[in-house]
Amino acid sequence: MRRVGILGGTFNPVHIGHLRLAIEMWQALDLDQVELVPAAWPPHKPERGMLDFAVRLELLRLAVAGLPMLAVNALEAERPGPSYTIDTLEQLNRLRPETEFFFLMGAGDLLNLHLWKRGFELERLAHLAVATRDHLGEAEVSAYIAAHPAMGFTPDGPRRWAAPSGRCLTLVDIPRLDISASFIRERFRHGANLRFLLPASVEEALAGNREVVLSAWFKEFS
Repeated sequence: MRRVGILGGTFNPVHIGHLRLAIEMWQALDLDQVELVPAAWPPHKPERGMLDFAVRLELLRLAVAGLPMLAVNALEAERPGPSYTIDTLEQLNRLRPETEFFFLMGAGDLLNLHLWKRGFELERLAHLAVATRDHLGEAEVSAYIAAHPAMGFTPDGPRRWAAPSGRCLTLVDIPRLDISASFIRERFRHGANLRFLLPASVEEALAGNREVVLSAWFKEFS
């Protein structure tokens, strides 16, 4: 059975931090591949300031070229309405029942799972792999799981929790790259050098379409 990680996000734009997280998880969890799934209509982020889905998708494809452990999955563009994780995982399980999925997320996202649409049901559809983030580690994750028994997880070894479904939540230490898409957008706005923050192919694509990108990210410039 193939073991596939799912890393969702707006990727506005994709940057080295996203790629390094995906590769670290691929290695730590012994995955066959990690699929980056761009949100077509992010439910919690405004459309303003967002590159078109087709542009974000193309930048992702440029970013993973030559990296066989990473792939891009555009399935969220096939559905109308907001791009909720639970809907994506349900669709993936219907389409590929032979695949064992691992949903990749940061510790900060996990600590807000009670705010997600049917967030505590994710473990029915995928293992959860949680990356440590700055001050958020095992103590915070353990406390959150203990405070939310509806998640269904109980301790199952160091940095690991199990659910009755047979799926697990694993905490993975990931080297922190303090890079954010908002930081890159601001640097791009001011014409700063973005080398080593983005894959070179993504940097070149953004620079080659500077006015279009500025118009999407900063409407006042259009």
